[in-house]
Amino acid sequence: MGAVFEIVVALMVGLATHGQTSGWHQYSLAALQVAPSGRKTESSSSYVGDPACQSCHKETVQTFHQTAHYLTSRLPEKDSILGTFAPPSNVMKTSNPDLSFRMDQKGDEFFQTAIQGEDPLTTTRSERFAFVIGSGGKGQTYLFWKGDDLFQLPVSYWTQLGWVNSPGYRDGVANFNRPVIPRCLECHATYFESVPPPPNRYRKTGFIVGITCEKCHGPGRDHVQHFAAKSAIDTAILNPARFSRDRQMDLCAWCHAGAGVSLQPAFSYVPGEAIEKYLGIDAPDPNAPVDVHGSQVELLEKSRCFQKSTMTCLTCHDVHVVQRDLDEFSQRCVSCHKAGTAMFPKQAHLATSNCIDCHMPLQETNLIVFDQNGKREKPRVRNHWIKIYTGTASPTSH
Repeated sequence: MGAVFEIVVALMVGLATHGQTSGWHQYSLAALQVAPSGRKTESSSSYVGDPACQSCHKETVQTFHQTAHYLTSRLPEKDSILGTFAPPSNVMKTSNPDLSFRMDQKGDEFFQTAIQGEDPLTTTRSERFAFVIGSGGKGQTYLFWKGDDLFQLPVSYWTQLGWVNSPGYRDGVANFNRPVIPRCLECHATYFESVPPPPNRYRKTGFIVGITCEKCHGPGRDHVQHFAAKSAIDTAILNPARFSRDRQMDLCAWCHAGAGVSLQPAFSYVPGEAIEKYLGIDAPDPNAPVDVHGSQVELLEKSRCFQKSTMTCLTCHDVHVVQRDLDEFSQRCVSCHKAGTAMFPKQAHLATSNCIDCHMPLQETNLIVFDQNGKREKPRVRNHWIKIYTGTASPTSH
């Protein structure tokens, strides 16, 4: 479902609309000992990594590691990059007959090369994949280091199209200059240390890619020490299920309410606190259309289901498991919307297997557009404004 959505899309929106990019996920316990400068929360030495969590929460961690959240960023490997590096499918032609891009694998390293002109008069530029952004359900984009600065590579991968121009990059132009700013990384990684200027400069050690357990539960060092010492009292870990409704929504809004305006350094937000202290999120005009991408929280809050109940994102979403079964989601709806109840006094139909496609349809986003050889493609994202839509499939057809 959309809220457990492919985070690559969030990155792409940021790139297309804000000139931003994102970072990703692989860590070692030694790397985590680097203390970030200017951070207002725990230092990275307070993180213990998912392996420490798995020692007690094995099944939960194993299922969580299959989710889009965890897989939102990875180091480049054969299994983490969707696109092929085998000729001729590793070449992306553009609308410019003198420009193409080639994807190459050299040992355990991966490269994108822009080729301008025709043999023997060609010029090339190659950059090495540093991070893979996106779980792959819809697509991926990629980042590269230039010194200590992070940029987005010009070619992304979209499952329906193959290699494509990265969103925000003009077809037919070799552009390697789109910077990756901290706000992008904040939603696509657990931790990066920013060392500006410029704003896309980071320390190349101590980062924690992907959304790990400690992104939502907080640094786990003290929690692990409590259990190692068999302490009877442990208040050192955060449990979002115990947060108030507002604080639960704030945690999700951290990444699912658009880019916003950073009021504190990236990665300084502490789950359980009010997001407004850290991130400025303007309330949309009630009459203005809200794009289906990246605004899940705003759209949900416009829903009567949300306004007339105590529901939160966690009412429907279990972030520890992969959720793709619309029948399962529909059971959440039926638990409240029962015929003859005060909540739902009149029921025009009995939709027991798929409420979602009609009342939360997949819709095209206007914030992400792939321009590939004159063909424009827009991803479809689950609309989180729960209501009656015209033009959707009849419930009786499910």
